[in-house]
Amino acid sequence: MARPARGRGGGARRLAARGGAGGAGAGLAARGRGGPAGWGRGGAGRGGPGEGRRDAAAASAAAAAAAAAAAAASGNLEKGKRERTNDSVPGRRQRRRRRRRRRRQRPGGGATAGAGALLLRGAGGGGGGGGGPHQPCRIKQEGERITKSREKWKKFKRRTRHNRIRDVPPADQEKLFIQKLRQCCVLFDFVSDPLSDLKWKEVKRAALSEMVEYITHSRNVITEPIYPEVVHMFAVNMFRTLPPSSNPTGAEFDPEEDEPTLEAAWPHLQLVYEFFLRFLESPDFQPNIAKKYIDQKFVLQLLELFDSEDPRERDFLKTTLHRIYGKFLGLRAYIRKQINNIFYRFIYETEHHNGIAELLEILGSIINGFALPLKEEHKIFLLKVLLPLHKVKSLSVYHPQLAYCVVQFLEKDSTLTEPVVMALLKYWPKTHSPKEVMFLNELEEILDVIEPSEFVKIMEPLFRQLAKCVSSPHFQVAERALYYWNNEYIMSLISDNAAKILPIMFPSLYRNSKTHWNKTIHGLIYNALKLFMEMNQKLFDDCTQQFKAEKLKEKLKMKEREEAWVKIENLAKANPQCAVCSQAGALSIPVAMETDGPLSEEAQTLGKTVNEEARQAQKDLKKDRPVARRKSELPQDLHAKGALEAPGRAEELAPQDGR
Repeated sequence: MARPARGRGGGARRLAARGGAGGAGAGLAARGRGGPAGWGRGGAGRGGPGEGRRDAAAASAAAAAAAAAAAAASGNLEKGKRERTNDSVPGRRQRRRRRRRRRRQRPGGGATAGAGALLLRGAGGGGGGGGGPHQPCRIKQEGERITKSREKWKKFKRRTRHNRIRDVPPADQEKLFIQKLRQCCVLFDFVSDPLSDLKWKEVKRAALSEMVEYITHSRNVITEPIYPEVVHMFAVNMFRTLPPSSNPTGAEFDPEEDEPTLEAAWPHLQLVYEFFLRFLESPDFQPNIAKKYIDQKFVLQLLELFDSEDPRERDFLKTTLHRIYGKFLGLRAYIRKQINNIFYRFIYETEHHNGIAELLEILGSIINGFALPLKEEHKIFLLKVLLPLHKVKSLSVYHPQLAYCVVQFLEKDSTLTEPVVMALLKYWPKTHSPKEVMFLNELEEILDVIEPSEFVKIMEPLFRQLAKCVSSPHFQVAERALYYWNNEYIMSLISDNAAKILPIMFPSLYRNSKTHWNKTIHGLIYNALKLFMEMNQKLFDDCTQQFKAEKLKEKLKMKEREEAWVKIENLAKANPQCAVCSQAGALSIPVAMETDGPLSEEAQTLGKTVNEEARQAQKDLKKDRPVARRKSELPQDLHAKGALEAPGRAEELAPQDGR
């Protein structure tokens, strides 16, 4: 009797498995599948009923069926070999990987027929007690998952088989361009695993570089189907949640000392920004078509990216937003409104934003293009948004751009000079000297463009503040204020109004020329005094005499005050009770002093004078002191009041439940 082949030994069996052909009576088994007469994993065990003798008719029928299946499988194998000879090497590698993956996903079969027949490829399992009907599709195992990343890599690999856009016929270039745009929508991990997928990261970088070159040097390539694909690719790559800031905020942030946090995916992001800028700047770009895709939502998401810590990204965002502002007239008011909202949130809520300098730089160019006369909306923006930005702690980060915007407004409308200068004096720093130097710099820029008629309105409060700055013990503040006298235009304005400015400035200049600790300040003060003397010698002499008279008056007043205290001390010593008090003090015995005894008229008059001066001094102090609510006027808690009036145990005073 003929003995059937073992489960994995026969060549016909393997060919039948590759071809996917099999039947209930063929006895062909493949990786977990078996016929009724098989000796493999899917057939019966060695000691099973399939190992006994069989009659000749059954054996010949089985042999005939096996031969037919082997012939069919060998034909399919030869055909598959001929097809694979034309495939590329990467294609064969991908097929091998897929086969290995399928083998790993298949569980091992049991010792009985049909125990492992859970993944079927069209091969029937006949007998052995476990065979099933023909299955046309793959059945997933329990717990099996195809991850999104794996599907993403499959799509990416399929799309990377494209040629260069310039290498294909012109009729196919648009289709290939769209395919490459979709290919670049695949994102890679640069943070948690920077060394993963290096090959595909390089493929994406090459595709982006090719598209930048293609859109820059080609004409008539931006057709209507390209617009949604470009905007979608930009949005997928750029619009993301920014990580929390790792640098300190406010005045503690030092741009020179604190290193900015750089974006890990910048090799790809930079090329996406460059491509989108070339897209916006292309002569073929049509805003009427693009406005369907670049809308308010797109602009709002773009503005949110300005809070990125990477200065390279903020620089690209600045240029991109400026191009959008210039191309889309319908979005201009919306862009200005959203920038205002960012500033309001920064001033009154967070006091932290990384992109304030870039946004102000964009606004500087926008303000430069405002038509005259200025709209009321723009004036409100200056007074309610730009000027309050001066009071934020991190002013040093964006002050040059802010000063430029303010000066641009004053060049457009000189009547805004008075409210601007008064606001600067209102926000003038009291204890932060570096910030005070920045205010002095901005004030000089304003004075460079001020009209003489507007200067007259603000010169008195302005030079009172400058007099305080000249008297500052911080030499940089005093030095920066005295540099105003080196500005020719400011000196011409001072010369025209010297009669009011010199009396304000002369006391501070003359006093600090002798008392300031820094020698450089002495030299600058002498230079300022010399210029005043050359302007108006008579006025300078009058100011000198007036200053000396005031100094003499102060000395006399000080002398009178000292003499008054001496008289009070002598009168106290002349009092008869003085000896008793001194003896009592020596013996440490309390003695009652008589306060109603006879005093001289001179002592009474002196006492009244001293009391009146003390009352006047207290009134002056109360005027400058801010109004504070008394604690007794504040609403008090009933239980706390009871505890204070009748001290007792905590259990007695604690409120009971339900009361």
